[in-house]
Amino acid sequence: MAFSLLNAVNDRAGTLIRFPNHLAITSGDGVNGVWVGAVNHLVTGDLKIWAQVADVQSIRVPGYWTHKKGSSIKICSAPQPDEKVVYHLHGGAYIRLSAHPSDLTAPVATGFLDVVDPVTRVFAVEYRLTCGKPFKPAHPFPTQLLDALAGYNYLVNVVKIAPENIIVVGDSAGGNLAHALVLYLTEYQGTTDVPLPAPPGALVLVSPWVDVGMSHESLPNGSANKLASSDYVATPDGVIPYAKNAFTGPHGMGAAETNPYISPASMHPGLVVDFKKFPRTFIVVGGVEILYDAIKTYKDRMVADLGEGNGVKPNEGKVRYIEAPDAIHDYLAFPWHEPERTDTLKEINEWVKQG
Repeated sequence: MAFSLLNAVNDRAGTLIRFPNHLAITSGDGVNGVWVGAVNHLVTGDLKIWAQVADVQSIRVPGYWTHKKGSSIKICSAPQPDEKVVYHLHGGAYIRLSAHPSDLTAPVATGFLDVVDPVTRVFAVEYRLTCGKPFKPAHPFPTQLLDALAGYNYLVNVVKIAPENIIVVGDSAGGNLAHALVLYLTEYQGTTDVPLPAPPGALVLVSPWVDVGMSHESLPNGSANKLASSDYVATPDGVIPYAKNAFTGPHGMGAAETNPYISPASMHPGLVVDFKKFPRTFIVVGGVEILYDAIKTYKDRMVADLGEGNGVKPNEGKVRYIEAPDAIHDYLAFPWHEPERTDTLKEINEWVKQG
């Protein structure tokens, strides 16, 4: 979300030449790419309806493994004793960036490998990016949720990682997607003939984009306006409206106000979102980011359903919240953003070890 609309469009147009995308595994030094199979057999309920409206379906997409330095674990190998595996969903407003280890958001994954002791490897899926007018529309919601579901199914049913040992991590738009994936896995678990994998053992949301609509942006004294001068995502060139329209596509911007898979923090009175079946969750927010208010709304709603705490003792709340007062949006993606980045990762390390 930090870049100009022109750059986003140029990236989209030049993807086949310069940027990793869903059409191929992009090789490189130490890059461990695999193909992830389609999961149309796992699509049901509202997700099936939304996919039909958008005329999209699950397809084969790439994924990338990154291992802790010095690790002897082979690619796609069976789980190790006491191992936690991170499933990372990258940010980029759904219109740019990549799961590839060379991407700008890769430090989120490497941060977990460097600091979070039980995590020895990270898997990231190369979900399809969306595109909207004035260009040929492609891959609107719920395309990315279909791809995220495929990556999660790959971990559980191909690599055989136990769901309770998977930590789903999403930053920015990836946080939006991580929320949607967990909501789907919890909402339809055991309710249909679709053999959904069990939900993950933990969820980490880093500066999640949880209100794609306008309800928080319209607050006169809200963070979207008050902090626009301190956060790099507050671009004046139209990239955010472009991303919103491209992502919602045929569902329309109304879906960004009332659909809990798209905007779980929306303040629209018609929105209903239920977190009661969610796993223990760690939420990270920067104190000077424009998404601050929306993330606080999301956190408060989750705490109302799950309670605040580390979620490891009987009757203990499941929501852990960290606010770095001087941090910008998605600060875990910036190795120079110290000491906030390392301090937060250390907090996450203790939280993971407790679980």
